[in-house]
Amino acid sequence: MDNYSDPRFDSAAKAICGRIAGYFSLLPGDIKKQAQEIRLRVNKPISICCTGGIYFLNQTGRLTCYPGKDAMISTKEDIEECFRNICSYSIYSHQNEIKNGFVTLAGGHRVGISGTAVFQNGEITGIRDISSINIRVSREIPGSAAEIFHSLKKEIHSGLLIAGPPASGKTTILRDVARQLSSGTCGDIRKVVVVDERGELAGICLGIPQNDLGFCCDVLDGYPKAEGIMQAVRCLSPEFIICDELGGNDEVAAVEQSLNAGVSMISSIHAGSIEEFLMKKQAVSLLKTGAFGCVAMLNGHREPGKIQGIYKAGDLLAKIDGRFDSDSRRGACGVYGVA
Repeated sequence: MDNYSDPRFDSAAKAICGRIAGYFSLLPGDIKKQAQEIRLRVNKPISICCTGGIYFLNQTGRLTCYPGKDAMISTKEDIEECFRNICSYSIYSHQNEIKNGFVTLAGGHRVGISGTAVFQNGEITGIRDISSINIRVSREIPGSAAEIFHSLKKEIHSGLLIAGPPASGKTTILRDVARQLSSGTCGDIRKVVVVDERGELAGICLGIPQNDLGFCCDVLDGYPKAEGIMQAVRCLSPEFIICDELGGNDEVAAVEQSLNAGVSMISSIHAGSIEEFLMKKQAVSLLKTGAFGCVAMLNGHREPGKIQGIYKAGDLLAKIDGRFDSDSRRGACGVYGVA
């Protein structure tokens, strides 16, 4: 069964409904290892998004590059059963996650949910008539942050923002940064706090992290990032705080306060390119806090975890102000030895 096994994929695929679960268990191991997402849409072909492209499952259990007449179609009943599996048959207990469009499974796998929004008093309170489910396979790749540590060395203490489009490896790298810092892999052992609002970084299950974040890492699971950052500063005396996808005004304010407490921040932000990053108001706000000395830009989903360039925050802010020309990009990367 080794040729058909990949623990991370198999863990994520447990949410699949019984009618089609067997087909996923017999997928080739090399496909499972490169799989990033499992996607089910009502009355549409079932697809698996991999680093090499998108594949479709047919009724014999084979994968094709284009869905034919024999494509495996997910029905409304399949979607409903998957949704119940994802919620462990307790939809009410996951209501807060559901209204935000996702549920996190044990192991840190995040399941995106699409459907019809339910409003109450002008706010989304839930989702009904689920139309599609996207299971994102969480990966642990020890050493995935090695290039960052090699390039930045002690500069990482000035704070780091990891930017990239969806599925580019931001969360995987953050997870490995936490592990290396709190295990002393990259130097002295550091006290790390992970603020894991969505449960993806640590994958906490019954209080036990399913992912290895090192042995000097505390996890604030389910805390909103702004509140978690302040809780960490007040109670856990961290040297580094790590969290995913910053950007809200309250989060920017919390980052500023953590800087005043002498804590180094490491986080991520969505951006398809460095030019797009410079156009995002929340990115500029974060840089202006002074909490992030550098920005690592990732390539994209075709090369998850691959660093396109590492930039000094001061140079990026200067570029926003129009104080240096377009050739500066090469220089900013060169500072850290990234091609």
